[in-house]
Amino acid sequence: MTSLTSPSLVTETASFTITNPYDGEVIGQLPQASGADVFAAITRAKKAAAAFRFSMPSERRAILDKLAELIAQEAESLAQTVCKEVGKTITEARNEIRRAGNTLRLSGDAATFINGETMHCGIVKGGANKLATVTYEPVGVIAAITPFNYPVNLLCHKLGPAIAAGNAVIVKPSPKAPLSPNRVVELCQLAGAPEGLVQIVHGFADPAIALARGPIDLLSFTGGAKAGLALKNASGLVRCLMELGGNDPLFVMPDADLEAAADTAIGQRFEIAGQSCAAVKKLYVHKDIEETFTNMLLERISRIKLGNPIEDSTIMGPVIDEAAAKEVDKRVRAAVAAGATLRTGGWIEKTRFAPTLLTGMSNDMQIYREETFGPLLAMRGFDDLDSAVEEVNDSIYGLQAGIFTNDHAVIRKITRSLKVGGVMVNEGPDFRAEHVPFGGIKSSGLGREGIRITIREMSESKVVID
Repeated sequence: MTSLTSPSLVTETASFTITNPYDGEVIGQLPQASGADVFAAITRAKKAAAAFRFSMPSERRAILDKLAELIAQEAESLAQTVCKEVGKTITEARNEIRRAGNTLRLSGDAATFINGETMHCGIVKGGANKLATVTYEPVGVIAAITPFNYPVNLLCHKLGPAIAAGNAVIVKPSPKAPLSPNRVVELCQLAGAPEGLVQIVHGFADPAIALARGPIDLLSFTGGAKAGLALKNASGLVRCLMELGGNDPLFVMPDADLEAAADTAIGQRFEIAGQSCAAVKKLYVHKDIEETFTNMLLERISRIKLGNPIEDSTIMGPVIDEAAAKEVDKRVRAAVAAGATLRTGGWIEKTRFAPTLLTGMSNDMQIYREETFGPLLAMRGFDDLDSAVEEVNDSIYGLQAGIFTNDHAVIRKITRSLKVGGVMVNEGPDFRAEHVPFGGIKSSGLGREGIRITIREMSESKVVID
């Protein structure tokens, strides 16, 4: 077990332990921040932000490039930590660390392209000789509250653009996976970040609410809708960026490349045991290919090795804790009782839940109406695309969607009709490129992530007319 300290904490009022979801081993201990600790961190951040706002893009880029370099040097150690605290496979963890470095490097690149614009004012009386210059300035202090499922890369998606825009950052990671974020913050100091510019506070709901209520300038949160609403209410008029998950569909049409569609459905549902915000949550398969496609899915699921995530041969690890596994189990049982057919999986052993396929779903079942964080693929046959789209739109969520087809008329129809933040063509809803806008509508979130757009979200525009 490793006992760690946080560079932002003045006092330690309590501590909490972090355990490996796979076997329950205690792998670390961290101090829990008090309200006074949070306020002290904000005070330091304000001082750092006041100076850093005048830094040059080259300085910001140098910090981010150095941080990416340091993460690369510790890539295996960080991946091992992520594997142990999240339960994702070591292969998945290594990929996350690789992407995190890429996110930081792209953020450094984007720091040199924070461009404003000039606008003539001759459109109004008296403005013939006046020119408006629009520039972008840092907002100040950003609270970055991150989830357990991608503890490093989702942190970097907030940290990279925040530094690129010239802001200070206070990180509050999930208490279920705080060890790797803690190390990233330590590396920020080694990368040359000025004192107080990047800090971290640990704990459960209380420090998160204290941050939201504190004198911060922007709140960036990734997590569940219930927690997001509580933070939004606590933050008042503070600007919020929120990614709150989704109930993301994947449509498969008869003309699709079925092999590619099946690989995508399996890969994007059972990655990190189904605990990705944009994973394939519900599968709409045209009835002409329903039986064929079901058999393709079953064959692929049979090859998924569920086991110790630290072993290279393991394809899927546990969910984050026993409560999460029991919730998936409860939903599977309820769906079967309501008429769904359990085709494979469905068994539970502590934090391990078997990769599961349900067919014969109806739109009124909880699994189809709500986001389920776990290795459960729910499938529904359809023959009328318009009705299926209406079902998807009749939801509180609107994150991303995917469709497999080569029919351009269908592609146009679905991309225009679906009420979501992004539609992936011949790809699943979980696809994401670090620099592309990512986020949802309705209860799936506020604002967008994606490096360049996040930099704008984390900046204030200023107009000077002379």
